[in-house]
Amino acid sequence: MNAIKHYLQFKDFTRDEYAYLFERTRWIKEKFKRYEPHHPLFDRTLVMIFEKASTRTRLSFEAGMHQLGGSAIYLNTRDSQLGRGEPVEDAAQVISRMSDAVMIRTFEQSVIERFAENSRVPVINGLTNEYHPCQIMADIYTFIEHRGDIKGKTVAWIGDSNNMCNTWLQAAELLDFNVHVSTPPGYEIEPERAGLYGTNHFEQFADPMDACKGADLVTTDVWTSMGFEAENEERMKAFADWCVDEDMMQVAAPDAVFMHCLPAHRGEEVTAGVIDGAQSVVWDEAENRLHAQKALLEYLVIGRVDS
Repeated sequence: MNAIKHYLQFKDFTRDEYAYLFERTRWIKEKFKRYEPHHPLFDRTLVMIFEKASTRTRLSFEAGMHQLGGSAIYLNTRDSQLGRGEPVEDAAQVISRMSDAVMIRTFEQSVIERFAENSRVPVINGLTNEYHPCQIMADIYTFIEHRGDIKGKTVAWIGDSNNMCNTWLQAAELLDFNVHVSTPPGYEIEPERAGLYGTNHFEQFADPMDACKGADLVTTDVWTSMGFEAENEERMKAFADWCVDEDMMQVAAPDAVFMHCLPAHRGEEVTAGVIDGAQSVVWDEAENRLHAQKALLEYLVIGRVDS
């Protein structure tokens, strides 16, 4: 029996595996657009465990699993024994005996790691405080779709050094591109938290305009991530100069694109002119969560397949 493969951080896969997944995403998306059925996961079940609320993660995984011919079951920790103190290890033993894959969206990365250690089936990180690999996989696919290979390109990350930022940093090292990071003082990246094993693929900038200069992709996220709501007022003041605006996009590369994982707060982390403007690809980015995760589910459950 082959070892179970999980997807808990971006660096859990190799460059070759991502090349396969990006090509598979393209193939699956094209079939979807042609209304051609593709049911490799017929009679398979995905369990989705949510401790953090979600729109895009639930919809993309649930719709994706149905489109692959399988079924998806939604569990909220408030409505299950996990929310009543059942050990994560015990829950993993039971849930993985009744399903073919598990997606978890939670707070601490350690929770998903403990679950995976006790699971008989693949476990997918739907988001933790530390990482958001499914989103970055979709984002990179979206860049490839619009601009080609991301190798050697520059991504400007403006705002909070959160789970998205950490995952972009991992992706840059693995896929050989660069990340320019600009955060307010006191919110700088922590390389060890990002799980980096080198530092030659990112650079920190005090001024967000400098970070955006020549960038091929400019991206950001909300200033206050889930779990940090108590800091909201303080963050609004600290991040005031880190709103991605038309001036930042102007100094980026002429063909630069803008991304945001959504939901967005127009007038806070990005202006309406940028997110609704010609350089924005946020709607393609959102849709591509569906297709990239279908490729991921297919790969984790049944392995590589020939088109």
